[in-house]
Amino acid sequence: MSANTNVTNPNRKKKILLVAANPATSTVTQWPVGFWWAELTHPYWAFVEAGYEVETRSPKGGALEADGFSDPEHESGYSADDILSLGFKKSPKHLALLADTKSLDDVSPDGYDAVFLVGGQSPMFTFRHDERVKQLVAAFYEAGKVTALVCHATSVLLEAKLSSGDLLVKGKTWTGFADAEEKFADDFVGQRIQPFWIEEEARKLEGTNFVVDQAFRDFAVRDGLLVTGQQQFSGAAAARLVIEALGR
Repeated sequence: MSANTNVTNPNRKKKILLVAANPATSTVTQWPVGFWWAELTHPYWAFVEAGYEVETRSPKGGALEADGFSDPEHESGYSADDILSLGFKKSPKHLALLADTKSLDDVSPDGYDAVFLVGGQSPMFTFRHDERVKQLVAAFYEAGKVTALVCHATSVLLEAKLSSGDLLVKGKTWTGFADAEEKFADDFVGQRIQPFWIEEEARKLEGTNFVVDQAFRDFAVRDGLLVTGQQQFSGAAAARLVIEALGR
């Protein structure tokens, strides 16, 4: 199946593979970590509103759990205004999409038009060194499919390589969670949160152009088939770039 399937079959719905991280435990804080609600629900809604089919999976499969601060009902009130995620949580139909996800084991790019990796705290501990995730991203990209990652999910791009041996981001402009945002988060909770900072690591790479915008403002970048979003407020912006790339 080619990337132009929908040109010859315009009646088939475009299909997006939405990948969220499995629950884990931070090796830095010892807190439970997972996906970030807004980075899943906001892109999901953008794709559904565009008439796309969305399938949610995770690397290992099984039930997904969100980061506490991303929960609109969390006692901190950090995400209290995220009414889209609140609505998703209150809908049995939608909540069921996260209750027993399929793994990535049998995924082929041929079955989808694009892949979208959701961020959160867990990807910092489970995505970067997971060969399945890195190979998935490279496979979609080399198959000519739009390949999108947002926030901490962009940690995959620090190591994901193409079949040529080159980093996928070689010669690319991309974004991800900024150092300034990591510092704010550390100061907010009063301790170091992440095992590494994406911007700091990205700037060590040669031949790639890592860019960031204002802290905690929606910002997404498209460079050919690669779409990246800076942080949790960039999920919908990244999804819109995917939709633009697919031509609706």
